[in-house]
Amino acid sequence: MRLGDARSGKLAANIAGFGRALRRAGVRVDAARIVLAIDAAQLVGVERRDDLGAALEAVMVGREQDRGVFRELFDAFFRDPGMAQKLLAQMLPRGEGRAEPAKRRPRVREALAPPKAQQPPELARPDKEVRLDAAMTASEMRRLRHADFNALSGEEYRLVERIARDVALPVPTVPARRTRPGVRGALPHWPGAMHEASRTGGEVFRLPRRTRRRQPLPLLVLVDVSGSMERYARLLLAFLHAATRDVRSGRCDVFAFGTHLTDLTAAFRIADTDEMLAAAGSAIDDFAGGTRLGASLADLRLQHARRLVGRRTLVLLITDGLDTGEPDALERELAWLRLHCRRLLWLNPLLRFAGYEPLARGASVLHRQAHGMLAVHNVETLEQLAASIAAVMDR
Repeated sequence: MRLGDARSGKLAANIAGFGRALRRAGVRVDAARIVLAIDAAQLVGVERRDDLGAALEAVMVGREQDRGVFRELFDAFFRDPGMAQKLLAQMLPRGEGRAEPAKRRPRVREALAPPKAQQPPELARPDKEVRLDAAMTASEMRRLRHADFNALSGEEYRLVERIARDVALPVPTVPARRTRPGVRGALPHWPGAMHEASRTGGEVFRLPRRTRRRQPLPLLVLVDVSGSMERYARLLLAFLHAATRDVRSGRCDVFAFGTHLTDLTAAFRIADTDEMLAAAGSAIDDFAGGTRLGASLADLRLQHARRLVGRRTLVLLITDGLDTGEPDALERELAWLRLHCRRLLWLNPLLRFAGYEPLARGASVLHRQAHGMLAVHNVETLEQLAASIAAVMDR
């Protein structure tokens, strides 16, 4: 049976509509998967709803994070034929049906919402989002500041990304080698002493001093762009690009890692954040894939260690710790990195769960080797990140 086969009745059309709804919810469903789903539905039949759901889930869901979205959307879509027809009508350009107001995931709500009329290109410019930001109420701002990045709808995600760009991240500073004139300091400022002597007839009543300048710690950032970090990677890259703008006068190197290491330092030198994200997207060829942190750190040690890592370097490792590589290799590389930097900090979005424990293999290794584990799952934690880093640095 194929789409458009009159002998199949409305089953093919319903499943095709269900596939379009899944796509609107962010689930990757192409035409081949829809054809497989129709074949699977024909094999198991439609008499038992659980069997039909399991068959469709087996062929239409390719990522673990999409499984919950599929099940919620399946329950809403196939609850009864009338509901299915109403939801299908919503997908038509002039559909007037509305989904029931039950509490659902934002991605499911967006998938079931009536499609918006396509706007002309001149109205879809980025400055529209800035106007929305300015019109946002205080209560809405408060809600978004505490909302988990993984639970945001598409529109909320874009808005939170804009908010995150205004969050500062002052990096801890250390005394530099260069000095400047100051009231205190171990070194005498002889030119200043001669200048004062010329004003007092050769008498020096106070010996000026030179004090050391302060400079931000060199920063090395490693961002996990695997499938489980897909909803966090883009937003955190935008935050880091804007937040470390002042650090770039010192040193800030950024790498992405999934199945291998990708150098994003050149992209981070671009002043505009949107252009940086576009350049980073072009450079990363393993986005939403697997995670091989140990192998990526080995590449960092072999190819970039002399240039990047030093006893003053602050390393920010952003990942959920769901590594698919060998734990022994990860342990070895993290031990080397910890030994050759000032602080190794693990920024973990899974800390949003109360009672979280790093029980996964990679997570347990990270927890053992990192100097500290910090949360980065909403705007509030990003605003507290500088203070959290300073607390770990003082230990």
